[in-house]
Amino acid sequence: MRRKELMAQAYVDVQKVKSARKALLNPETITSLSEIFKVLGDPTRLKIVLAVAHAELCVQDLASLLSISESAISHQMRVLKTLRLVKQRRDGKMAYYSLDDEHIEDLIRVATRHISEL
Repeated sequence: MRRKELMAQAYVDVQKVKSARKALLNPETITSLSEIFKVLGDPTRLKIVLAVAHAELCVQDLASLLSISESAISHQMRVLKTLRLVKQRRDGKMAYYSLDDEHIEDLIRVATRHISEL
């Protein structure tokens, strides 16, 4: 080992590292969690999630609200549905979207509280 690496190892708290390693989630969970944050990191998708947290909306409602095309909304809804952030209810030919469950709303609420405290 090089001298620098030996010096760095001298400062490692092995017990804390072992404890922190046990606190890490499994790789599959880390990947899934990362995907959710990545999807919610897109401003358009975040706006959609916030809107459907407030009320059940169709693609046309969302397109009007966000001033983007219905096609763009439909594409974003596919992404959000794939990660089970939103769910769809059909009424005839119309599809209405809402949050899949309250966990997503909780996640946004906690994040919003965090940024308000900065």
